[in-house]
Amino acid sequence: MIALIALGYTLVYGIIELINFAHGDLFMLGTFVSLTVVGAFGFSTLFGASTTTPAVLAIVVALVASVVFCGVLNVAIERIAYRRLRHAPRLAPLISAIGMSFILVNIGQVWKGPSSQGFPTLIPDFDILRDVFGMQTLVQLNFKEIFVVGIAVPLMIGLTLFIRRTKIGKAMRAVAQDREMAGLVGINVDQVISFTFLLGGMLAGAAGLIYGLFNENTVFNLGFSAGLKAFTAAVLGGIGNVTGAMLGGFVLGLIGALTVQYVGARWEQVLVFSVLVIILVFRPLGLLGEEV
Repeated sequence: MIALIALGYTLVYGIIELINFAHGDLFMLGTFVSLTVVGAFGFSTLFGASTTTPAVLAIVVALVASVVFCGVLNVAIERIAYRRLRHAPRLAPLISAIGMSFILVNIGQVWKGPSSQGFPTLIPDFDILRDVFGMQTLVQLNFKEIFVVGIAVPLMIGLTLFIRRTKIGKAMRAVAQDREMAGLVGINVDQVISFTFLLGGMLAGAAGLIYGLFNENTVFNLGFSAGLKAFTAAVLGGIGNVTGAMLGGFVLGLIGALTVQYVGARWEQVLVFSVLVIILVFRPLGLLGEEV
């Protein structure tokens, strides 16, 4: 989940060198859209003779709705808040991004209120090896975790192949390397930038659904903590580097999980950011560097 959100940060930075601080709150709205769609179906389990198809349909419809909503909203944010400031001093778009973040937070608060919102239980939580195959092992293979990996990994692989092998993906890399030269050879820079925001928003929407189904709750200020972790992951892997964002997300998630398990939940953020500081001291460009 962290890696999916981090990809939105790194795509935008790689193209226009802007830290889109509103991206975490876009992810939060993705959880709200998913909750609204899933709640409309009213099913509580994925398995069962009479509820399997409707629950699967609810997940698919929620995924499409969240992806489309967040993608279109992110494009609108770029057109309204960033495009006119593209040639302004670099501080101006950063302030605009912070302002847009506050706007999205308040939209979320008005939409669902200040209290935490619960998701229906659509994904069962059981150990596949123990509960399905009857195997008593030290390794746990949780169905919810398999669900997260089963959606997130194909999305990230698909994004990587898209950027490397398609015409628009090559145009994105050209704009990232030299925006002015890309425009001179006929690439529509504005369209490429808008498409980049569309991709980043779509990934945030997918992450919103995954988060809601996995944790079964959301709240209007979720975007701050999730966005901070995702931004840290992007910097850790190499801001502007797609593969680096994915690697940073997995590394950050692994560090956080091990810290919660063996040290304590209250030390998670301390250790995560300590590792980030150490890596940036010895490798300022991140694990894989900054290139797209």
